[in-house]
Amino acid sequence: MIGTRQQRRRLLSRVVSLSACLIFLSLLFSGCGTGTSGSAATATPSPVTLKVFAAASLKGAFTKIGTQFTALYPNVTFSFNFAGSDALAAQINQGAPADVFASANNKQMGVAVTGGQIDSSAIQVFAHNRLVVVVPTSNPGNIHTLQDLAKPGVKIVLAAKTVPAGQYALQFLTQASADPSFGSAYQANVLKNVKSYQPDVTSVLTQVGLGQADAGIVYTTDAATQPTTLTTIAIPDNLNVIATYPIAPVKGTKTASTAQQFVSYVVSSAGQSVLASFGFLSATAGPGYSAG
Repeated sequence: MIGTRQQRRRLLSRVVSLSACLIFLSLLFSGCGTGTSGSAATATPSPVTLKVFAAASLKGAFTKIGTQFTALYPNVTFSFNFAGSDALAAQINQGAPADVFASANNKQMGVAVTGGQIDSSAIQVFAHNRLVVVVPTSNPGNIHTLQDLAKPGVKIVLAAKTVPAGQYALQFLTQASADPSFGSAYQANVLKNVKSYQPDVTSVLTQVGLGQADAGIVYTTDAATQPTTLTTIAIPDNLNVIATYPIAPVKGTKTASTAQQFVSYVVSSAGQSVLASFGFLSATAGPGYSAG
């Protein structure tokens, strides 16, 4: 009987030890599971390089906006392509890898829509701009008024007519020619003085800033970047052209959510504040987007 009791006690002790071991292992694996799910919940987002195709006039503002965006989303870096909007639209339609397109006019955004690369319902107008005439501070062409652009011998550079800045400049000249204070021959006489047509507005600014031209027509935001080397001649409201800037994600982008986040940031108060600091007019300061 005594031996039997001792055997029972040993057996019971083993059962208790085994149960305790099982409970310990259960708690251990349970804790590991919690740790795994916890680390997954706080995992660092995968790195993203956002390819933004933007009009040349946006270089300063978008570079700063990109820096601010990265400060909020450290996993995001930017690859900017700044050029004339017509060149950018053509590149996108030809399959160039792009996640976001920001144009300096509605027409080139419409080109990307027609090419099937932009969803028209995703387009948002985020800024506007104005034209201004720039001359070197030394003023070799002795240009003091808009009418002086038509004087024989003046050397002028403009953006190509396929570029938004070039189209807007031609609109200004057409409108001025209908004004008696300029005369009907004004546009023709100014165009006789054009020595070259540049691929984007930044190139126009550079030519004038280097003194290789007596005058050029650019955006007010561009002129503001060279206050010591350039002098401006204002274009009155009745003759000026308000440039419209639309933005949208590119179809098929592999970073669609991040692309939309960037677009939303550009139109947000933070993005608008940066654009205003560079001299852009607000998104509500002019006409909206239309596919034409």
